[in-house]
Amino acid sequence: MIAGDGLLYLLVCAAGPASGVGRLVELAQADGWTVQVVATPSALAFIDAAALGEQTGRPVRSRYRSPSEPRPPRPDAVILAPATYNTINKFALGIADTYVLGLLAEAPGLGIPVVVLPYVNAALASRAPWRRSVEQLRAEGVRVLPGPGDDVAAFPWHLALRALGDDPA
Repeated sequence: MIAGDGLLYLLVCAAGPASGVGRLVELAQADGWTVQVVATPSALAFIDAAALGEQTGRPVRSRYRSPSEPRPPRPDAVILAPATYNTINKFALGIADTYVLGLLAEAPGLGIPVVVLPYVNAALASRAPWRRSVEQLRAEGVRVLPGPGDDVAAFPWHLALRALGDDPA
């Protein structure tokens, strides 16, 4: 994919590891990225939006802009982490009922690299809808990483960033 040096949209879902997303921001900034955090509405309860805004120099976004607000810049890459079962399945189906899902729905069609780092337990990962969604997203060029299970403390933020630089072949 690509190395740091541009605008990275970091999309955050409501899952246990979300409170540690500042670690991925730190890693991305060290790699040269400018980071914009965008959270699902439910994820706002899991993160410290003020601290992330201070860390990135940009307010955390969670909703579509109003007509009077300027259009935000297009990202050079997108990371969805931690990615939940619900969001991944909706992404695969093209559902855009939140700002995060709207961004995800457009990114592959715009040629923007997308990396997904799931946080899904084994029971959900064993389901047919999950397997179909992952297969479909990968077929569209979305880089869906193997899910690390449901260990919050061991969530491998660095893998999502590394995947942006890896050759997907």
